[in-house]
Amino acid sequence: MRKFETRLDMHAAMQVSQRQAMTALLGQLRALEQRAVDASATSRAAFDKRGALMPRDRLAALVDPGREFLSLATLAGYLMDDTHPDTSVPGGSLVAGIGFVSGSRCMIVATDSGILVGAMTEAGNLKLMRCQEIALENKLPFIHLVESAGANLRKYRVDKFIRGGGIFYNLARLSAAGLPVITAVHGPSTAGGAYMPGLSDYVVMVRGRARAFLAGPPLLKVATGEIATAEELGGAAMHATISGLAEYVADDDRHAVALVRDIVANLDWQGARDVVSTARASIQARGGTPAHSGVQTPDDSPAYPPDDLLAIMPQDSRRPVDMREVIARLADGSNWLDFKPDYGPATVCGHARIQGQVTGFITNNGPLDPSGATKAAQFIQLCNQSRTPIVYLQNTTGFIVGRDSEEAGMIKHGSKMIQALANATVPQITIYCGASYGAGNYGMCGRGFRPRFCFAWPNARTAVMGGEQAAGTLETVAREQAARRGLPVDEAALAAQKQEIIESFERQASAFVTSGLLLDDGVIDPRDTRAVLAFVLATCREAERCQPQPMQFGVARF
Repeated sequence: MRKFETRLDMHAAMQVSQRQAMTALLGQLRALEQRAVDASATSRAAFDKRGALMPRDRLAALVDPGREFLSLATLAGYLMDDTHPDTSVPGGSLVAGIGFVSGSRCMIVATDSGILVGAMTEAGNLKLMRCQEIALENKLPFIHLVESAGANLRKYRVDKFIRGGGIFYNLARLSAAGLPVITAVHGPSTAGGAYMPGLSDYVVMVRGRARAFLAGPPLLKVATGEIATAEELGGAAMHATISGLAEYVADDDRHAVALVRDIVANLDWQGARDVVSTARASIQARGGTPAHSGVQTPDDSPAYPPDDLLAIMPQDSRRPVDMREVIARLADGSNWLDFKPDYGPATVCGHARIQGQVTGFITNNGPLDPSGATKAAQFIQLCNQSRTPIVYLQNTTGFIVGRDSEEAGMIKHGSKMIQALANATVPQITIYCGASYGAGNYGMCGRGFRPRFCFAWPNARTAVMGGEQAAGTLETVAREQAARRGLPVDEAALAAQKQEIIESFERQASAFVTSGLLLDDGVIDPRDTRAVLAFVLATCREAERCQPQPMQFGVARF
């Protein structure tokens, strides 16, 4: 492979302007993430009064000190229930990510009970199910630190209730797949939430604090007339000595977390996975984005600083950019092997290494055209042949349109590419770096094609088409309809409609909005892309070597 020679002057006016724009977006991202932290912190006095740890403190005590933690879906729920940008609190009332516990890589979810007493929200349900899916696909033990008042009855909707059943379905599948499910109950776990410990393989409950029951005292009195205290109905002592729901009783939150660490240590999960030892590397984590682990060679750093990534992407998605410049800031030594560079050149394919891990890259220097789609389809199949994971760096205006491209077979060639990626058996990881428009989102392994992991840069824009295109299309249709009917065009109404459509499309295209809808696994700082890729590639590699003991059913509680 040859080192890529950059053609960018980072001191040029355009690069300076783009750096400023990206930095501003990163400031917005960190402010939104901090909003969730601050909202939770308002409950600290209540936690301190009862001698409880805050949710983030529980998580910090759980994970191995100094090891990497990949935060997931930090913007979940942003603008979903509360649609005001200045007050909407992101996160889905959950803190989640992949981290190391007693030396083993695990999926960890902690209820943020500092917000709304941990009541489950639609975004929280979606986030929890996504974390379960990631754990299942990557063969990770699943750890849940629970303290939840259950569903928010004031915002009840039957469709959310029905879909929420997927949480319990996934827990059963995790256990049956041989992936340990470990739950620590720090407070209430009521109604349907009681099945979280019920469907776990190991349960730790905090004495005097934990509660698990299908109907709490108020509902029980209304439903049956029976009167019982919360402790009598579902306290830790009762479940440990009578019902058998709890295996371990902890004296307090810190003891509960220590017991979870002991459980993971005695699983010997890292040894069971038979993962080769790897040299570790670290970078300074920015905000909530992690450092990483992966195979490292002595001189594997890119030849160009990661800070350059703030200045590469144009503010206008219609402005061209050579995405090899991005890869040069991600790849070991900035070394790059271009695949068919002169055939379908608007579609870029090739090989590089990330912390020593061989990786295939597919990205866009223009729309997907017939030759580019054909090249990508072949490259995907070659990566499957060699069991090479694929990273998609999305920056596309979509599949090319027009008479010439239709005659050249755009539909059938694009379909070949989609067939290849939809049926690929190697890990596929997607990063939204810039534009993601139209069917290009699909062809470049968007969320609908189930990439193993999917992250976005703050500047990313996702839509079926640009706002101006959508407005122009509908304007043309309206004018043609008026002409057919012999009616005059209401120019004022048409102008108002056009502006409304543009604003709607532009608002929904924002990476913060799409991430709030759980259409990715999180918005990341571009400078941390190499670290995030190294972390998830190592996670995928470990999953391939892991041989859990599957069963027909999840472990039944006796």
